Amino acid sequence: MAGTDKTQASVTGGPAVILIEPQLGENIGFAARAMMNGGLSDLRIVKPRDGWPNPKALAAASGAGLVIETARIFESTAEAVGDLQRVFAMTARPREMIKPVATPRDAASELRHLIDEGHRAGVLFGPERKGLDNDDVALADTVVQAPLNPAHSSMNLGHAVMVMSYEWFQVGDDTRGRFLNEGRTGIATKEELLIFFERLETELDACGFFHVEEKRPIMVRNIRNIFQRAELTEREVRTLHGIVSGLTRRKLGVDEGE
Repeated sequence: MAGTDKTQASVTGGPAVILIEPQLGENIGFAARAMMNGGLSDLRIVKPRDGWPNPKALAAASGAGLVIETARIFESTAEAVGDLQRVFAMTARPREMIKPVATPRDAASELRHLIDEGHRAGVLFGPERKGLDNDDVALADTVVQAPLNPAHSSMNLGHAVMVMSYEWFQVGDDTRGRFLNEGRTGIATKEELLIFFERLETELDACGFFHVEEKRPIMVRNIRNIFQRAELTEREVRTLHGIVSGLTRRKLGVDEGE
């Protein structure tokens, strides 16, 4: 349907849309067009299969060329979400992870509140063939599942982005979702959390905690999910670093005394 009006000021901003390893340039373009419909402009792409820039993506964007032209390319999901403080993952498949699950409408409401409060947030979308893998979902704070036909709930990439873009736009500026505690220091970024996770996992490796190697990936995801559910602030992450430092210094002191 035609609906472009160049006399109107375009709405931009909103949460980042992160496409993980998209396969077809056309689907990237469809996603960009959906973003523009919903007033979203921060497109991040992780390892697009057919390289970048992609002429097919620009052609399919149909008026959303600015979103394509300003898209940022990343080599990993961790890098793409590094500056974000809250991450949502849109997926149709149930996961063996304990995470809050929201509908697109509820997620959009929470995203609106977060961004109104000055926090940086984004939504992950997986590749067309298989969707998000567990390691990507583990980086998210909330899983987003659309209430659709249970026998046929998978969506095309462009459709999935359209659903979230629509709900984001419909929420409106004055609708508020889940409130964060007042008086807290800034929410920790994903990069700050990942640095802490990697340090903690290094120390757990050193003390032999991951003694069953084949279970290590699942245990790592479970540990990370525990901390991500806590909605840690920057100060709390620094405190956790201090705890790890204290424990490791104490261990070194005991070893030297022996």
